[in-house]
Amino acid sequence: MQPEFWYKKWDSNQIGFHQAEANPYLQRYWPELAIAPSARVLVPLCGKSLDLLWLAGQGHQVLGVELAEKAVEEFFSDHRLQPQISEQGAFKVFRTVAFELWCGDFFALTAEDVAGCTALYDRAALIALPDAMRQRYAEHLQHLLAPKMKGLVITLDYDQSQIPGPPFAVNDDEAQRLLGQGWQLEKLEERDILDESPKFLQGGVEWLVERVYRVSSR
Repeated sequence: MQPEFWYKKWDSNQIGFHQAEANPYLQRYWPELAIAPSARVLVPLCGKSLDLLWLAGQGHQVLGVELAEKAVEEFFSDHRLQPQISEQGAFKVFRTVAFELWCGDFFALTAEDVAGCTALYDRAALIALPDAMRQRYAEHLQHLLAPKMKGLVITLDYDQSQIPGPPFAVNDDEAQRLLGQGWQLEKLEERDILDESPKFLQGGVEWLVERVYRVSSR
C-alpha cells in the first residue's frame, strides 16, 4: 500500500475510520493494565484520534506516529494547541507538553526515537495494513519497544473476500502468530459489531468481529 493512498483519504476527507469520541474499549480496559500515569505511550498510525487526548488525560506522554501531515495538523488545530515543529531524521515532529506526533513513515522509526515508551495502544494500525505489510509491522513494533511493555491492540475480523480493505481482516490465529512471537497476548473481549457498521452491511458482509487484546512483554 502506497503513502499516496492515505494522503488522498485525508485530502478528500474520506476518514470514516476517525471516531467522534474516545474508543470505549480503551476507556474500559486501559485502567486494568495498571500503567503508570507518567508512562510514555506509543500510538502507531494515530491519525487525529481522540484516543490521544484520552491517554494524555490519564497523565501519559503520548507519542503518535502518522503518515499524513494533514491529520497531524488537524489534531492540533482542532484542539487549539500550538505545537513546536522540528525535523528529526526522516520525520517532521510536532510537540506540545503532552504530545509528540511524528509525521512520516512508521517503518523509518528507530528504537532510539521511541526510547522511554513502555506502553502501546494500537486501535487502527495493524488492521490498516494489507497482509504483506502486517508481518513487517509486527516485527518492527516488537523491535522498537523495550521489555516490560504493556498495552492494548484492537483488531477487526470478517470474510475478506466479501469486501476489500482497509480496514483489513485480522483473525485471532493471525494476531497470535504476528504478535505472540515476542509478546504475551490475552483476549479481553470479542464482539460482533456488524449491526453498528453500515459500510460492511451495505457491502454484504455477513459477520464482523472486533477483538481486544492485552499485550505485554514476556
